Amino acid sequence: MTNYSKLPAILVLEDGTVFHGKAAGKIGTTTGEICFNTGTTGYQEIFTDPSYYAQIMVTTNAHIGNYGIDEEDAESNKIQIAGLVCKNYNINYSRKMADESIQNYFQDGNLVGISDIDTRSLVRHIRSKGAMNAIISSENLDEESLKAELAKVPSMDGLELSSKVSTTEPYFYGEESAPTRIAVLDLGIKKNILRNFDSRQVYAKVFPAKTTFAEMEEWNPDGYFISNGPGDPAAMDYAIQTVKDILAADKPMFGICLGHQILALANDIRTSKMHNGHRGINHPVKNIIANKCEITSQNHGFGVVAEDIKNSDKVEITHINLNDNSIEGIRVKGKKAFSVQYHPESSPGPHDSRYLFDDFVAMIKA
Repeated sequence: MTNYSKLPAILVLEDGTVFHGKAAGKIGTTTGEICFNTGTTGYQEIFTDPSYYAQIMVTTNAHIGNYGIDEEDAESNKIQIAGLVCKNYNINYSRKMADESIQNYFQDGNLVGISDIDTRSLVRHIRSKGAMNAIISSENLDEESLKAELAKVPSMDGLELSSKVSTTEPYFYGEESAPTRIAVLDLGIKKNILRNFDSRQVYAKVFPAKTTFAEMEEWNPDGYFISNGPGDPAAMDYAIQTVKDILAADKPMFGICLGHQILALANDIRTSKMHNGHRGINHPVKNIIANKCEITSQNHGFGVVAEDIKNSDKVEITHINLNDNSIEGIRVKGKKAFSVQYHPESSPGPHDSRYLFDDFVAMIKA
């Protein structure tokens, strides 16, 4: 392990704001849309969540790396974030189950980061100004040249990214003898979603993002799952068409996060870029069907347009966010199809919403 923590690094935002700190991870330069997560634990799950592909992550928890890296905590097979911004970068760790330090992990994964900056000030800035692109460098400290490089980075608005993180070949997950079979459209799926299905005696076949309904239907599944993932849902015509075809065939379907947005678009509900998104593990959501509240884990920078749903004769609202009244869940009228914007598979937690997996299995069996 090489400790670069005494070397300088710089963070430049799209609006010209500059932060100076120390190098973390690999020495280099990286770009992406900057966002923040308010979770107090679960940093490795964040690093490996494919939904964060092409994004620079700001962690609001003061200490990152303090409990090391454990291979079992990964949500995918590699680091997905584009860069890390944190306050205290802890190379030494105390957890006995850990396999390695965060510094080794980042160097092996080619992840560039910056530490020792005022993350509270940075988060307040992003909350006020909104999501924007940023650049981190520990090899070039010249602000003007970094601004010029940053100007070349495309906006997240309009980017199709799921095909970049999806599996390239179909694969199976779970026990083949399980009584229920589902086809999973992988738009950037997290491992814990598959674990939740497996624990409910569901056998899954996971398909690449651009697989058609006809191709998945050849396997003869009992239902369909549309996963989470990165990028702008409105740029994903292929997935929208697949979901339309599933609905037309009247098959049971469940969508999470990006899958929720795709289900909305398939029913003529628009999506839009949020000011700064929802990312954390303490978002209150009300299930208006059951009249109960649940604390949820969230990670999304796009949302569905509430006005479109309220005027729609195709879908109805099932869940709302109690912080900002944004739409957190819908179901299609007359179909066995529903979705939520948040992450019921959340790991390390909270687990309030895992009943949704049970609901989906029950819907298939009904």
